[in-house]
Formats: sequence, C-alpha cells, structure tokens
Amino acid sequence: MTAAPPGSPLTRADWLVAHLNDSRVRVLDCRYALSDPLLGRIAYLEGHVPGAVYADLETDLSGPVQPGGTGGRHPLPAPEVLAAWLGQAGIGNDSVVVCYDDPSGGQGFYAARAWWLLRWLGHREVSVLDGGWPAYLAAGGPVSTEDPTHPPARFIPEVQADFVASADEVAARDRATLLIDSRAASRYRGETEPLDRKAGHIPGAVNRDWSGALHPDGTFRSAGEQASRLQAGEQATITYCGSGVSATPNLLARELAGIPLGPHNRLYAGSWSDWVSDDSRPVATGDEDSGA
Repeated sequence: MTAAPPGSPLTRADWLVAHLNDSRVRVLDCRYALSDPLLGRIAYLEGHVPGAVYADLETDLSGPVQPGGTGGRHPLPAPEVLAAWLGQAGIGNDSVVVCYDDPSGGQGFYAARAWWLLRWLGHREVSVLDGGWPAYLAAGGPVSTEDPTHPPARFIPEVQADFVASADEVAARDRATLLIDSRAASRYRGETEPLDRKAGHIPGAVNRDWSGALHPDGTFRSAGEQASRLQAGEQATITYCGSGVSATPNLLARELAGIPLGPHNRLYAGSWSDWVSDDSRPVATGDEDSGA
C-alpha cells in the first residue's frame, strides 16, 4: 500500500477518505498562520481529519531559535528530537504519512514543510494532501474533534544531508546553480520586509513566489507548469524563503517536475532570516530577475 502513485509527493483527498482506517496511515494536521500562531491549533480543535495529530510549526516542525538569529526564524529541529516526536505521534518507519494544511487562506506551505522534514529524515512514504483541508471536506471526509490515541512507534532517522545547503554553500555556489527566492516579489525586491531585519534578497537569486506552484483552489499545478516556472532542467537549484518554510512548495514542485530532492533540489534551511543574521553577507534590492 502506498499513499500516492510511485514517485509522487501528492495524495488526492478521495484516496485519504477511502484509507482513513488503514492501520499504517497516519495524518499530520499542519494548519498554522504566522500572523496568529494559535489559529491552526484552534482550527484543529474545532474539527480535523479523524486520527490526525496536530503538528505545530513552532514547537514540532522547528528547532529553538538561536541567539543572534543564526539558523533563521525556524531552524531545523534536531533529527533525534523530531524522530522522537514522530514516534510519540504513532509514526514509525513503516507508516504512510499524509500532511495537510489549509491553502485557502494563503497558508499552503506548512504541510510541505512537514513533508520535506520527513523526507529529510529518510522517510519515503510521505505526501501532501493536494488541496488540503478544503479538498478533504469537498471529498466528503468525516470530521472529528477527538484526540487521537495511536500507540507509540519507533522512528529511526536516516538524515539526507544532501537535501540541505548552508549559507557558505549558497555564497560559494557556481554559476551553474540556480538560486530561487520563494517569497513574494515585493519582499524579493526589498520594497517591504515585515519579518526580518533587512529587506532585499541574496544577490543573484531569481524570484519564484511559492504561491505560483498552486492553482487558485490550492491544488498543485501540473508537472509541465512547474517545470516551466522553475526552469526544471538538469540545472542544480538551491531554494530559500524567509525561514525555510514557504520554500518547500517549490521544492515539492520541482520534484513533481522530475527533479527529486537531493543535490539538484536543495533547501537553504535558514533562508533569508539566517542570511541577514550576519552583516558581512551581501544584500541586493530591486529586480534582478526578468522572469519573476
């Protein structure tokens, strides 16, 4: 049993509805809002996929923020800490994991963050629910307000080090490596910066807003559309955003286009918030990217 067609990082809502009672299936509710950190948990308490475990961006899907901002606003959790939390949530190495959020409010990147983290820990059978919570409801999925009672499982991580690029690797990249900034164009150009201490972008980056990976209904665009917008050829890419969260839909989109996570499809996990924690690093403003 698999959660999606082989090689696909997406699962359809009708598949999830049909497989809710499968013993290997585990669901992560990743709804969240940077503007209101309690919003996702409140939504979960009001109703969620039966058996779903709530995954909080700040406490479950990120590590502690470091002094001076090194590592960014949402540092990667320590692998052993994340693996222990997954085990407590009933997710083991043989689990089929489906992650969902609610893209209808422009917040369709938290499930992709969870998907990427599990893949980073070496877990293959994990996917994002295409269209998220609205698609699940539209498919007639039942809603629960009960806390799940999954037995603890053992999750042994096998960290994929080549999924991640450091700030030094970003700075030293060669011309053959495409650097993708996944934030809104106004933040890329430095016209506004609501979250981080400096405005602008990493010199040489092109801008591909993460939201372009999705249709207006929150489902992901086709492989061909993703390949076109992300220049998904053999060229290696490093993708970043503000803090390593909203970049993940673009990483998923490149995988849809046939470029798997790894040396040719990496995340700069600390992203812009880590980059500007060191004042010696250069900052660019304006529009370097004619394709943005």
